[in-house]
This record gives sequence, structure tokens and C-alpha cells, in this order.
Amino acid sequence: MRSRLCLSLPVALLAACGIPKEKYDAKEAEAQKYLKQYQDESAKAVDLEKKVADLQASGAALQGQLSDAQRQLAETARAKARLEQEKQAMQAQYEQLTAGLKSQIEAGNVQVEQLRGKMLVRMSEKILFPSGSARINREGKAALDQVAQSFKTLTGKSVVVSGFTDNVPVNPATTGYASNWELSTARALAVVRYLESKGVDPRMLGAAGFGEYHPVATNDTPEGRQQNRRIEIVLAPSDAVLQ
Repeated sequence: MRSRLCLSLPVALLAACGIPKEKYDAKEAEAQKYLKQYQDESAKAVDLEKKVADLQASGAALQGQLSDAQRQLAETARAKARLEQEKQAMQAQYEQLTAGLKSQIEAGNVQVEQLRGKMLVRMSEKILFPSGSARINREGKAALDQVAQSFKTLTGKSVVVSGFTDNVPVNPATTGYASNWELSTARALAVVRYLESKGVDPRMLGAAGFGEYHPVATNDTPEGRQQNRRIEIVLAPSDAVLQ
């Protein structure tokens, strides 16, 4: 008790307590040393706690990123599988159509093409309609029967029928059509109605007339004009109809 009381006294009175000043200074320095060590260790502990918290937050963020990446990978895999199924289905339809229309394809009256997830059936006017008319003839109906057979079981697709003509003006007095626009549209509608009558879902069907304004060949020769007088049927995914 006497020593503790003496340590609390001013340095000038330490001698009266029997404590040498050098010993007091040494103890004071030692106490300061331990106090600094404690403060340093406390600061280190706080810093380590902060680092642990940061690592835990980073780990949670990384886990979230990993989960997102895994989800995106799964979605990509499912999309790839769907595309592969659609590709196989489109290939099967292409083979069915080309087999059914083989004679017309060989005669140059029908073309069937696959392009960017779509299928195009291009049919010459001469196998579908009499000149200046939108009435489908017997040969045209036989060819469209093959198209309908391939399309009538489809779902989630669009079937757009487009009519095209050459640049020779129609005679309204003999054809009943004011221009090539009206004629090409009437022909597209006639094909749409025929496909519907053969079982193709009307919700998939659409018609458009482009008249003479989208030629695929020159209109300066009979052969070129014949190529331009055509019907095109495009099969595509339903969400691609406007693309």
C-alpha cells in the first residue's frame, strides 16, 4: 500500500518513499511500452475484423456472380437445345417439301431454300395462275397441297405469302384489277385461303402484295419477266415475322 501511494506522488517526493527516480522512470517507460503494444494490437484486431468483413462481402458478391453465371449458362444451353431442335425440324420440313415437289423443282417451276432460320418456297406464276388471274389452277393446287401437308402440323410459326409481278401493266377491263399491286395481293390471298382450306392454321398465315417493285431478274426479257411473276412463301418463327 505504501509503494502505491508513493508512486502517485510528485517526483520530488519519491525519495521520501524510498523509490529511486531511475527505477520509477524505468517502470514508467515499461508501462508506456506495454500500453503502445496494446494499442497496436487493438488496431491490428480492428483492421483484421474489417478485412474479414470485406472478404465475407466479396465472397457473397462472388457467390452471387457465380450463381448468375451458372443461370446464364443454363439458359444458353436451353436456348442452344431449342435452336438445334428447330434446325432439325426445319431440315425435316425442307426434305419433305423438296421430295414432294421434286418434279416441279426439276422443271424449274419451284425453288425451296433455307436461310437464317427461315425457309423460302418460291413458285412460278405459270404453275399457279392463268395470265392476269388470281384463280389457282390444277397444277398449282397440287403443288400447294405439298406445302400444306408440310405446314399444317406446325405451331409457333408464321407463314407469309407474298405476291410479285413483272412490270407489264394489267388491263383493268380484262383482268378486273386496277394495277399489279391489286393482282399480286389477290394472288397472295388466294394462296393463303387455299392453304387454310388444307388445314394450315390461319393464325399463322399472312398475305402481302408487292406488285412489280421487287424483281429478282430483269424485266427487259421474257425470261426475266417470267421469273418476276411469282409467289413466295416464307416459313419463320412467329417472333421473326416482322424482321
